Amino acid sequence: MSTLFISDLHLDLSRPEIIRQFENFIRDEAVQADALYILGDLFEAWIGDDADSEIGQRFIDAMQPMRDAGRPAFFMHGNRDFLLGERYARKAGLTLLPDPSVINIHGTPTLMMHGDSLCIDDETYQAFRTLSRSPEWQRSFLARTTAERQAFADAAREESMRHTRDGNNETIMDVNQKAVESAMHKSGVYRLIHGHTHRPNTHGFQLSGPSAERIVLGDWYEQGSSVNIKAGP
Repeated sequence: MSTLFISDLHLDLSRPEIIRQFENFIRDEAVQADALYILGDLFEAWIGDDADSEIGQRFIDAMQPMRDAGRPAFFMHGNRDFLLGERYARKAGLTLLPDPSVINIHGTPTLMMHGDSLCIDDETYQAFRTLSRSPEWQRSFLARTTAERQAFADAAREESMRHTRDGNNETIMDVNQKAVESAMHKSGVYRLIHGHTHRPNTHGFQLSGPSAERIVLGDWYEQGSSVNIKAGP
C-alpha cells in the first residue's frame, strides 16, 4: 500500500516538458498507488471553471488512467488555483479537500495543507489571501470576462515573480515555525505535509515533547517531485 503526494506543478502550456512528465507520472506511477493527493498549485493560474482552457483539458486527459483504474485522486486548492470548482473537479475525477485536512495514512494521522497560510510573516500576501478567499470577492471576479480575468492573473503572476526575486522577501515567504506548531497542535497531529514554498525537505522537531515532522513537497518547474508514503516497516 502506498499514498502519493504532489504539489506545485504549475502546469502551463509554456512548459510542455513538465506536462509530458506529469502524463508519464500518472501512467507509470500514480496508477500503482492507493491514492494520489495534489496539494495545490496544480496550474500556473486558474481563472474559473467556465474558462475552458487547453491546459485544463490536457490534465483531464492525463488523468484518464487513474479513472480507468478506479484510483482515487484528491485536490486541495493552492494560491494559484483556488477558483477550481466542483464542475471541473468532476470532469477530472478529483475529489476536493478543504485546506487544512487531516487523513490517516497507514495508521498515522497526518495534516495536509497547501502551505501558504503558514507564511504569516508575508503580511501583504496574507491580506490578499483573506480577501480573495471571500465569497464576495470570488463572485465579483468570476463575473468579469475571461479576458479580464486572464489579464488579472498575468499581472498577479508578474507581481509574484518580482516579489520572489526580491532577496529581502526570502525569509518572510517561508513558513513560520510557530504557525506550523499551532496548526499541528490544533489538529492533534505530529506529521504535516505541505507544498507552496518550493523548498523540498523533511524537518524534524519537538512538538511539546514528542517528535514531529514536517514534509515539504517540491515544485515541478524543472523536474517531477513526489512523496510516496508506504505502509509497513
